[in-house]
Order: sequence, then structure tokens, then C-alpha cells
Amino acid sequence: MTLFDSPDFQEHEGVHAFFDEKTGLKSIIAVHSTARGPAAGGCRMWPYVSAETALTDALRLSRAMSYKNAMADIALGGGKAVIIGDARTGKSPALFEAFGRAVDTLGGKYWTAEDVGVSPGDLASARTQTRYVAGLEGHAAASGDPSPVTAEGVFRGVRLCVERALGRDLTGVRVALQGVGHVGAYLAQKLHAAGAKLIITDVNEQALAQVARATGAQVVGTDAIFDVEADVFAPCALGGAISAQTLPRLKVKVIAGGANNQLADATVGQAVFDRGILYAPDYVINGGGIINVAGEIRALAADTAFDPAWVAGKLDRLAQTLGEVLDHSRADGRPSNLVADEMARARIAAARG
Repeated sequence: MTLFDSPDFQEHEGVHAFFDEKTGLKSIIAVHSTARGPAAGGCRMWPYVSAETALTDALRLSRAMSYKNAMADIALGGGKAVIIGDARTGKSPALFEAFGRAVDTLGGKYWTAEDVGVSPGDLASARTQTRYVAGLEGHAAASGDPSPVTAEGVFRGVRLCVERALGRDLTGVRVALQGVGHVGAYLAQKLHAAGAKLIITDVNEQALAQVARATGAQVVGTDAIFDVEADVFAPCALGGAISAQTLPRLKVKVIAGGANNQLADATVGQAVFDRGILYAPDYVINGGGIINVAGEIRALAADTAFDPAWVAGKLDRLAQTLGEVLDHSRADGRPSNLVADEMARARIAAARG
């Protein structure tokens, strides 16, 4: 199968493969769209079983970033970088310097940032070779860790969905939270402060214990999270949590969380809708982090300081956009993920002119 035959190749502007013999770098950077501005999206390092699997991930994630950035109403397109390798054993400063040189060859069409398996230290090495890196500290335009901003956007989205589906605030609402990493832990704190009752799971037992101590959450196994009695399921781990196998086990009225690619495939969205579950499309509700990064890129381009008020205003607008998606879904009798996709594509098409 060639690149252009792949079902995941959908009007991508460019797909770039990079190899560096000295460091062993094997990387793919997919640029889906620059219609709204330079493509932006994180760099993921993962031990993919094949180059084809890595390519599929880059294609899917870059398209999702185009949609996310469009729905966040920021002047960025969508792109994504993947590095084939084990983040626990395969990292070196030289590897990320080589990655920085790869990014720089695109001449600003793509800005990179953190994603799974990549740390600020890694990006600092990349930054020595290119200016097109966001999410670092030490300069006036720095936006800081995007995780708290992502969590704030997800929190507002959960609150909105609970109001729509249950007609109440978060006091006493039972939330099954899958994943308490950076975003999940911040979200747990916010939900706890709002009076929600938490059931949590994660593969990281230390993180679980820390969040449980801070919030009084009930801890369950990673598979058991799908069977608990709850009002909200909040996926905040890796993608594909909602599938034909897991969906029938959920007893919730709302699915709203911070993970990317929460639906295992396109058919699951219809099944969620048919079960009467209110679903907040992932790339809409979790757009806070890229808004924060966009604030940094905006400041770097203008050689000004980072503006938190600009980010706050975009977060307010993000919650309004989620509300519009849910309104159209209810009025049209269609799954919210399809409504969001159509809105995102329309915004990108309008930018193309």
C-alpha cells in the first residue's frame, strides 16, 4: 500500500520522513494543513512495531490537530511528529538535535512541542537546532506547562456536559477518571474542589496513590474502571478507550475527558449517541493545551511577552464552541463527533478561501 492509498491520508499537504545515521533518528513529520497558519502539534516517541504503524499514527494525529486548532479558533494548522524508538532507552541529546534539524528543514511550516515520550529537556536539545519549538521555559514568550490549561478546558467541558445531561452542578457527581498523569491529575484536583466524587485508575501506582490521598478518590483496576457506577466517564489516558467492547459496560450519561482519539473507530460515535450518552468530542474539549502553546508561538512571532489574558479568552470561547457542537448534535439528531468534524472542516475550508 502506498502513502496515497492509505485511508488515513486525507488531503495532507506534506509527509516527511527523516533518518540520521549517526544518531539513529527515524522520524516522520506529517503536515495536514497550513490553511489557518503554520502547522503545530507535539512530537511523540514510541516503539512502533513498524514504519507503517508510525506513519498511520502521524497521519491520524496531524489531521486531529488541524481539527483541534480550528475548533480552538487559533491561527494554526495541524501537524504531528513521531519518532520511532523506545523513550526509556533510546533517547540522547544528539538524537533530539537531529530531530531539531529535521524540523528546521520545513522552514516554519511546522512547530513542534511535547507529546508522549518527549520531555522539555528533549525539546531543549531540539531547540539548539531550530527556533520552531514551543513549550519551553526561560524566555519572555514562554507559556509553561500546558497540562494545567488542558485540564482547565476539560473541567469546563465536563461541567457543561453534566449541566446538559443531568441538569445539575458537579456536587456529588460520580466521575470515573481513567488516567491520572499530568492532565488527569490536574483534572482530578479541579473536580474534587467542585464537589465531585472520583473513581480513578492508572498503570502508575505512585500517581494513583498521590491523587487518591489528595482527593479521597476510590482506586480501581485499569479494566474495572469501565464497570463502576458513575455519571461521567473521563478518559485521560491513551486513545481508543471507547470501543465496541467497552461501551456496553459503561453506565454513564456523559463521556468527557482529556485523551486524544477516544473513539476506537468512526462507528463508535454513532453507538455512543444511540445509547443516549452525551459525548464531548475529544479534540474540542481538550484544546486548552494547544491554545496555551499558540499563545507562546504568537508571542515568539511578535517578539513580545506571553499574554495569559489572550489564552483565557480563547478558553472561554472553547467552552462556547463545545456548547454549539452539543446544540447541533441534539437539534440534528446526529453524533457530536460527526458534527464537530463538519464544523472543523468548514473552518479549514473557509481559511483556504
